[in-house]
Amino acid sequence: MYEISVDCSFSAAHALRHYRGKCEQVHGHNYKVRVTVAGEKLDDTGLLIDFADLRSAITGVARRLDHQFLNELPPFDRVNPSAENLARHFFDEVAKQVGNGLRLSQVTVWETDVSSATYRPTR
Repeated sequence: MYEISVDCSFSAAHALRHYRGKCEQVHGHNYKVRVTVAGEKLDDTGLLIDFADLRSAITGVARRLDHQFLNELPPFDRVNPSAENLARHFFDEVAKQVGNGLRLSQVTVWETDVSSATYRPTR
């Protein structure tokens, strides 16, 4: 099994609904996102997937969120914009763009240098 990962970053504000503490107030983060793709076979070039293609898929999702108030954007106008839900959102959106026998293995979102959440589907 081969795996590759690509990172990207974006900045956004959010407020956690139904949370008791300072994170219920509007505040921002410089998020870092890591998307990992897995597969059994390499292509004729010896690549699982081109880093540039994976980076393009990830940055497309990040660009829609960058410098926005997440609570006002779908799906976060209905779903709490937690790091966990952001990881799931990136997973679902990038998975639509990954094909050819590949699968998204996991997505990790960091809100800070020391705090992250990972989404990985149940097999």
